[in-house]
Amino acid sequence: MPPRPLKSARKGAPKGSATSVVIFLHGYGANGADLLGLADPLAPHLKGTAFYAPDAPENCQGNPFGFQWFPIPWLDGSSEEAARAGAEQARADIDAFIDQVLADEGLPPSALALVGFSQGTMMSLATAPRRAQPIAAVVGFSGRLLEKDGSDWIVTKPPVLLIHGDSDPMVPVQSLPEAADALTKAGVETYAHVCKGLGHSIDNEGLSLALGFLHDKLPR
Repeated sequence: MPPRPLKSARKGAPKGSATSVVIFLHGYGANGADLLGLADPLAPHLKGTAFYAPDAPENCQGNPFGFQWFPIPWLDGSSEEAARAGAEQARADIDAFIDQVLADEGLPPSALALVGFSQGTMMSLATAPRRAQPIAAVVGFSGRLLEKDGSDWIVTKPPVLLIHGDSDPMVPVQSLPEAADALTKAGVETYAHVCKGLGHSIDNEGLSLALGFLHDKLPR
């Protein structure tokens, strides 16, 4: 299937003046607006950054009011084959969206960061290392690595920051060291932090760490 167009609002630097871009990828059952609000506390510290947060391309089977990047068998009864095919199609959708955003902003891949939450983290980690040219950074909250075998799928190695709550009931915190170990073994510059007492969400501690990471990795 060809890439499906993704709808997104935009915040931050005025069109034509951005020197960097952050694309937020939301979680299962949410939408782009759910994460685009993070641009408000980040923008004053990331001058010149444009922020996008597209809606995933499919209506969520587990939440009819939200969207999904791919179905989740244990939540919606879909098959493993449908989940794999959905993730692969979503990766193509996100790749095309990235290309379009960079073209619209007139910026190179090195000026882009992906910031994902939960399923959006899974898609960020599945997409960024497969791109032919490295992006500036990936920040992943409360997610995991979809790929289980080897690292032959990794083409480029953008630096990665993984953040996870140790009380997450949706995506076990063990997913963080598993992803960090796999990425590190593949030669990816990887940082990880566990937020004490945090469930399946983003808190001020995690957002502050993400801000520092983005400030260091994005062009100024």
